[in-house]
Amino acid sequence: MPSASSSHPSTLSSSSRPSLVIVGAGPRGTGLIERIAANAGELHAGVGFDIHLVDPYPPGAGRIWRADQSPLLWMNSQAEDITMFTDETVRMDGPVREGPTLHEWAGLDGRFFADRRVQGEYLRWVHESAVADLPEGVTVHHHPRRALRVSGPREGRQEVWLEGRRRPLLADLVVLALGHLDAELDDEQKELAEYARAHGLVHLPPDFTADSDLSLLSPGEPVLVRGFGLAFVDLMVLLTEGRGGRYEGYEGDMDGELTYHPSGREPVLYVGSRRGVPYHSKIGYDLEGERPPLPRFFGPAEVDELLARAGGFPRSSEAERGGGLDFRRDVWPLVEKELGFAHYHRLFTAHPERTAMAWADFEEKYAAADAGERAVLVASAVPDAADRLDLAALDRPLEGVRYGSHEEFQAGLRGYVEADLARRHDDSFSADLGVFFGLLSVYGQLIRLGGVGSWWHGFFSYLASGPPGPRLRQMLALSRAGVLNFVGADMGVVAEGGEFRASSVTVPGGSIEARALVEARLPEPTVARVRDGLLRELYDDGGVVETPEGLVAVDPADGRVVDRSGRPHPRRFALGPYTNGRTPGAFTRPRTGGPAFRQNDATARAVLAFLRDLGCRAAA
Repeated sequence: MPSASSSHPSTLSSSSRPSLVIVGAGPRGTGLIERIAANAGELHAGVGFDIHLVDPYPPGAGRIWRADQSPLLWMNSQAEDITMFTDETVRMDGPVREGPTLHEWAGLDGRFFADRRVQGEYLRWVHESAVADLPEGVTVHHHPRRALRVSGPREGRQEVWLEGRRRPLLADLVVLALGHLDAELDDEQKELAEYARAHGLVHLPPDFTADSDLSLLSPGEPVLVRGFGLAFVDLMVLLTEGRGGRYEGYEGDMDGELTYHPSGREPVLYVGSRRGVPYHSKIGYDLEGERPPLPRFFGPAEVDELLARAGGFPRSSEAERGGGLDFRRDVWPLVEKELGFAHYHRLFTAHPERTAMAWADFEEKYAAADAGERAVLVASAVPDAADRLDLAALDRPLEGVRYGSHEEFQAGLRGYVEADLARRHDDSFSADLGVFFGLLSVYGQLIRLGGVGSWWHGFFSYLASGPPGPRLRQMLALSRAGVLNFVGADMGVVAEGGEFRASSVTVPGGSIEARALVEARLPEPTVARVRDGLLRELYDDGGVVETPEGLVAVDPADGRVVDRSGRPHPRRFALGPYTNGRTPGAFTRPRTGGPAFRQNDATARAVLAFLRDLGCRAAA
């Protein structure tokens, strides 16, 4: 059986034993160990080696899913939709090793939205199980410290320097599984922060909400919030229920109305964003019948063609330099057609009474049509506009919409949220679920293209990774109670007159003044501004390069880091949201292809093959 150290900081591998250092012991590092264990039967040569996990947070849970955070913070996926294990839908070279979903492991109702601490326990168990499955002679050590620097020759052993240690860990291979990164403030944020300091205001920059100092936000005081996604939902929860407020009414009853009873300790929130609306609710029903057969118009063959057109260069923004691909011009038309196919396949097969054409006829014409012809086809075959897919309108629902007053907009946006909740919990609109599966399929293909720009990732999260329905019902209750107010789309913030002032095109001429501003979003994973010293030093020295989107460039085949020379490094890998191979998450819904699992498998196989060959050479 493998052995695991008891997180002893002085544990060092023997200089004669092969060694792998994984920086980051959260779900991505855990998934890599699971894949190493799964592939060891084929690729492990029997030579022992050390795995060093470097992370100040607990293995498995890591920073985001750690135990010491509020139990009020939920997962944004149902327990049955969360797994850390592969299945037959994952396109990979390694073996499938199925395992329990979160709801199976924890004994929860599959429709339950568990809190993040429960997910952390699940991840800890997956980590421990993966370690137990490693072959004889493989030893795992956890170092509860921060990694400060990686050095070493391109063709030789690497040195990983840790906080508080005089000697480095020696590593034949290094995998950076750093997760979400903290970043230095950009120019706008610096100006706002300096203004806040000069005028005694409160400015909370982009951050993981559970780590923000919310005690700075005073009861009863107005607070401007820029960002309407999942970070805002966490902020909303911590500043309301987290300060003693309570809801009356059954939150699981989507037809009932909640009433919020303030504690008196809440600030008054004014929230806006680029879209001006919250992320769409999670879909609240199961798929009945046939799932759209995906991929159809955007699969491996189409990606191969795009890469060939770009000369094999996996960066969409390379078009700006005169070559390569442009996402909007070259990729989006294929994505749009794929999502439309997923939508209409579900509509025609599950709700044929709302269509005016046989599916076989529609599919044939849809396949041959360009964008303009598809719009004409859809108008003739789908009588009700509510059944047609309009991605532009979904992306910007307040585009061109204007309200005469702040009060009118509050009622208008509550109506929008109520309609979204009703639709996302009504299986007669299950074409929306078809689009969800289409989004997952598209994401799995886009990974091979490398960086595709930040718009796509935001669009995906907005449609497919929004909050649970009960959170939006709470949002409505807070709005009715006057604790939460909506600002509108294209929210702008200026600092003048000793305060912050917010305005939106949605309510022309209106503005809100406050002495506190919260940027409710995670920092952008921009390598040039990363706060992590290890990655910043690699960037400064040319050990990693930044894509046009600000991400770490990696070889899409196995995650090897691309250096300044344009070559993949033979001994360094990177996985996670800060790379141009980023995926929707480190874990996923069962039987949806698991792009992160595919990446983990490729990296694990490259690691095992390298260590096998190294061990064989040493033995010879």
